[in-house]
Amino acid sequence: MSITITVNGQNHSIEASPDTPLLWVLRDHIQLTGTKFGCGIAQCGACTVHLDGKPARSCVLPVQAIAGIDIVTIEGLQSPEGKAIQAAWEDLAVAQCGYCQSGQIMVAAALLAVNEEPSDDDIDAAMSGNICRCCTYQRVRQGIKYAAKNMNSKSVEYNEIEEGQLGA
Repeated sequence: MSITITVNGQNHSIEASPDTPLLWVLRDHIQLTGTKFGCGIAQCGACTVHLDGKPARSCVLPVQAIAGIDIVTIEGLQSPEGKAIQAAWEDLAVAQCGYCQSGQIMVAAALLAVNEEPSDDDIDAAMSGNICRCCTYQRVRQGIKYAAKNMNSKSVEYNEIEEGQLGA
């Protein structure tokens, strides 16, 4: 069956069964491999993409359910929040192995889009569904706070993180 979807601002016409998970359409048909397969049951967050700006788990979402919805993957994340999160991840070396990080970044960017100054509790609640086998949770939280502060002040120094001014 031919299905047309919009990914990162571009229309893609693909041949796939309507019940094919969006994750596999992205990876196998469109060749966007930044979105990762983790668990296949929407429990780990590695497959997170944005659907009309909201985070969603692509591993369980049938492609037939996304007609007319704007899909953004890690490769197309260009929002101010997304750019701030990506810069924070680089500045603070948040990732360890990096496998889960595209999903972490997608959720973090969606959080900052609705809450420019998240508390630790806000961050923990938003990120609670994202599993990191390397346990970089504290670094993820610092990265989100760093990105939020950078978005708001435009001048965050790395030493603020080292001195613990952004929290643990």
